[in-house]
Amino acid sequence: MSLKSENIVLVVATLTSFFTVFLSSAVMVAVPSLAQEFGMSNIVQNWVTMLFFLAVAIFTIPAGQLSAKYGLKKAMVLGSIVYILSSIIAIFSINSEMFLLCRLVQGIGVSFLNVASMAMVVSAFEPQNRGKAIGINVTGVYLATSTSPVIGGFLNYHFGWKSIFLTSVPFLILILVLLIAKVNKEWITMGDVPIDWKGCIVYSLGILLFIYGFTRLSELTGVILTIVGIIVLSIFVMLELREKYPVFDVKFFKNPKFSSANFAALSAYLATFAVTTIVNYHLQYIRGYDSQMAGLILLVAPLIQVIMAPISGRLSDRINPQKLAGLGMFFGAISLAMLAMLDNDTSLVFLIAAMIFHGLGFGIFSSPNTNAIMSSVPPKDTSIASASVATMRVIGQTMSMGMLTLVFAFVMGDVPIVSQYFPLLIKSSQITCFICMVLCIASVFASLVGIRSKNRI
Repeated sequence: MSLKSENIVLVVATLTSFFTVFLSSAVMVAVPSLAQEFGMSNIVQNWVTMLFFLAVAIFTIPAGQLSAKYGLKKAMVLGSIVYILSSIIAIFSINSEMFLLCRLVQGIGVSFLNVASMAMVVSAFEPQNRGKAIGINVTGVYLATSTSPVIGGFLNYHFGWKSIFLTSVPFLILILVLLIAKVNKEWITMGDVPIDWKGCIVYSLGILLFIYGFTRLSELTGVILTIVGIIVLSIFVMLELREKYPVFDVKFFKNPKFSSANFAALSAYLATFAVTTIVNYHLQYIRGYDSQMAGLILLVAPLIQVIMAPISGRLSDRINPQKLAGLGMFFGAISLAMLAMLDNDTSLVFLIAAMIFHGLGFGIFSSPNTNAIMSSVPPKDTSIASASVATMRVIGQTMSMGMLTLVFAFVMGDVPIVSQYFPLLIKSSQITCFICMVLCIASVFASLVGIRSKNRI
């Protein structure tokens, strides 16, 4: 493939990463406004974010096999259309149920975009340039994460939450046009392989039961659903071991480098994703800032990530990527230790310092960890590895929000977030950050485990 074609693929994939994350993250800043308009409790408003990522978690593994069979470009086109249509419908939501349903469908579209865009980048670039390309692609994610609180907060404050969707949809349509008109190659790596529908269904059911049950562990129903989910996922593993063409080849986890990097990613996202929501709640509820001001302060961490992601991506082509990933999560643990001390008297300088460490840590971690996973499998399996990267990310993100919701349920109960419950909100945030700090440390060790491992299956 020519350099020009490689660059086109990278531009389209990076723009896709940017705008899918931008729209998703910008909505998080508007959650208090959505909660007020639709009368959402503290538990329900967490589902605005969590339901989106739950859908991505459910559909990412099936999307990996479907993308490999029918083509990465086709998968991106399908994902873009679903995402655009659901975003348009969300604008016309008349109640919380309709809006949450749109978030669910958005997640289905993004599951295809996440898998196909990363696999396209990996397929287009030679191994010696892959880390750099991944770093640029990941920078699109961090750039969206950095700008979305600011722009989303500004739009929500001046024009309402619907303006976030109205602003984003034209850009999503432009990306779809570029994808169809400018990306001329199709990548099909498993064209003759039948779809493992049994595995798709069992996996989707298991992950749904597990994650939904996890968010309700404070109730007996939640405990039962979580246990049943684990059993169903165990059945999924047994089925895939016997399947000639599995939807996800679990044998990859016999490769220590692949398995350790995946576990590190799961722990990292589980530990860090709820941080944005915690800080956002602290700024808007405890400090009383409006969404515009909160968005400006939330800019700090992702701005550092934007700077660090391409640097760490390039370094991962020369230095063992798992060493870099371990270093990144060490800084992440420091940031969470600081955030665990947030209360009414915490200075803004202290909070910003914690966010700098958070941005530094995840900026160093993400690109090298992704490079470690993608480089540990044969070229023909890049779509499966890409699905694994996306799955670890979204399961970690969903469980992170689920953990926050679970702590809310134990400490606060199902109540609106008003001034009389602010002390309980602070306590809930502190407990969550402490748990996340422990998970960050686990991610450090998981990254270091795979350093001397060889790629083998």
